[in-house]
Amino acid sequence: MYKIGEALVGKGNEVAHIDLIIGDKEGHVGGAFANGLTKLSAGHTPVLSVIRPNLPSKPYTLVIPKVTIEDMEDAGKIFGPAQAAVAKAVADAVEEKIIPEDKVDEWVIICSVFIHPEAKDFRRIYQYNYGATKLALKRALQDYPPLDKIMFDKDRAVHPIMGFKVPRLPKWNRPYLQIALDVPDLEKTKKIIKEIPKSDKIILEAGTPLIKRYGAEVISELREVAKSDFIIADLKTLDVGQVEVDLAFDEGADAVVASGLATMDVIDKFVYEAKRLGVYAILDMMNVEDPVKKLKSLKELPDVAILHRSIDSETKEKHRFELIKDIKKEFPDLYVAVAGGIDPETVPLALKEGVDIIIVGRFITQSKDIERSTRLFINQMGGDIDLTRVHVE
Repeated sequence: MYKIGEALVGKGNEVAHIDLIIGDKEGHVGGAFANGLTKLSAGHTPVLSVIRPNLPSKPYTLVIPKVTIEDMEDAGKIFGPAQAAVAKAVADAVEEKIIPEDKVDEWVIICSVFIHPEAKDFRRIYQYNYGATKLALKRALQDYPPLDKIMFDKDRAVHPIMGFKVPRLPKWNRPYLQIALDVPDLEKTKKIIKEIPKSDKIILEAGTPLIKRYGAEVISELREVAKSDFIIADLKTLDVGQVEVDLAFDEGADAVVASGLATMDVIDKFVYEAKRLGVYAILDMMNVEDPVKKLKSLKELPDVAILHRSIDSETKEKHRFELIKDIKKEFPDLYVAVAGGIDPETVPLALKEGVDIIIVGRFITQSKDIERSTRLFINQMGGDIDLTRVHVE
């Protein structure tokens, strides 16, 4: 038996973070336990947890400091409240039948404990580490987290130390609203971003005119006001596919756009490089006569295909919404976006055909009330997510 548990409890310098392994004495965990107890490391000396001197808890538990112990003050926090908290949590877990009584002499526990060098309050150190250890044990023996929990949270979560979210475009949150920031004025664009309401359905696009004026570095500039937003670099790449993906990636783009009019070699290299770096590859089908045929000819599919009507052709050409179903029939996992003079009245038509991303520019960016104009689209696309989410941890 070999189980892994983790828990974070508390706040401030006394916050507790526990990682632990629980398993058979005769197995891998037992071997690691013996090695940890006999092969000491300077500043990370393990200690057998005891409820009081001469009374260890069972299953026997090895407490290992994560942060290097620099002096006796640091050592006191580990040998005092942290060690006692772990031991008491293990004993209570047995009493509460989280750990089966008949396993206390067959299992051992290795518990890695975080103690901040500036932690001062011994009661809080004890309280937080007790709670974290008990929770980590329960999670370990329940095989927490289940896969559906990971899938639910992986694109919603903000890591507290990092402080910002790394956005993706999960399928469960479709359709999305992509706002094309085509105004070639950086300060005005930043002002527009600040007026856009926060929503997990919104994608920001660093438009081609903006990038042509300021270069790929403008993506980093936009990050100053859009730290957690999904940002697309609309390069409309026609040549040197790998190079242009690298340029956008280095500036922090989450996705890059190539033109469907590029040669097959360029597109294939573009898609390969985007997938290698972990950013979305987007193919703009403006003026591509047969998008399905084009996609079939590629070595590897992009993540998104855009059915794009150019601004200069809006009065002459109709939207090709009927192609949405054709593309999705052939490539069910491919996201399909529509662009070119989209307004709230045309959104239902595209949604009916199964579109994944609605791309809007002037209707929002040139509006006198950017927030209201944005919400006109969001409300038609299912509204914001997590409005009724309950705090469970």
